[in-house]
Amino acid sequence: MENIITSKDNPIIKLYQKLSSSKKARVQYGLFVLEGLRIVSDALNENCIIRNIILTEQAYGKFSEILFQADLRNTRTVVISNELGNKISSTDTTQGVFAICTIPVQKNIDFCENGRYIVLYGLQDPGNTGMIIRTADALGINGVILSGSCDLYSPKVIRSTMGSVFRVNTMIENDTDKLFDMLKNNAVMTSASVIDKDAQNIIDCKFNGKQAVFIGNEGNGLPPEISGRCDRRITIRMNGTINSLNAAMASGIIMWELKKQF
Repeated sequence: MENIITSKDNPIIKLYQKLSSSKKARVQYGLFVLEGLRIVSDALNENCIIRNIILTEQAYGKFSEILFQADLRNTRTVVISNELGNKISSTDTTQGVFAICTIPVQKNIDFCENGRYIVLYGLQDPGNTGMIIRTADALGINGVILSGSCDLYSPKVIRSTMGSVFRVNTMIENDTDKLFDMLKNNAVMTSASVIDKDAQNIIDCKFNGKQAVFIGNEGNGLPPEISGRCDRRITIRMNGTINSLNAAMASGIIMWELKKQF
């Protein structure tokens, strides 16, 4: 076993905690963190660039497959005390498996024929963002674009994706004009998801060719100037007095309808 780290002042532990708590640090270092056996295993399997794997004493003796994968990748593994693992963990009951990874260089999304895309505009809830990426993975959506939304590489978003962040084509474009120009230049039809009885019912929509649906902020939805720039406005008709759905739930329904017509 490696020498066991017990001090929170160890440089690797200090870096991990900085990256875990600060978007500024993640941007500065170009790194983000993972916690949990499954997502660290996914990162290894998907060839994510991993700088360090951190295991508690207990995890070191329990999860030999992580050590084997790390050895194959020549990734440095460090061992920390169980007590230190509890201190740096962001969960109530940690598995004692952590990693520091390199944020991948952003690539432009390839807008393929009949491609289906989701644009998250102004989403601020990490759980919603992560769940939407996970659902996009499950339904085979071709790409997710974030614009003015929460940090893709925050621990809460990463955890909520359950590993899908390594498989889904994601892109960040915070400049609204560039975003719409990109979609227009690639002949992508844009739809604004809104709560409005005058909008087109999603079950009556035709989704021919390349399609991108905009999902707005959890509390306020899409700003009028954004929905107005889209080619059309669509809505999910609801029964009774219910007039809105959780952003992740609404996105799931929309993505299902997008894929039905593919």
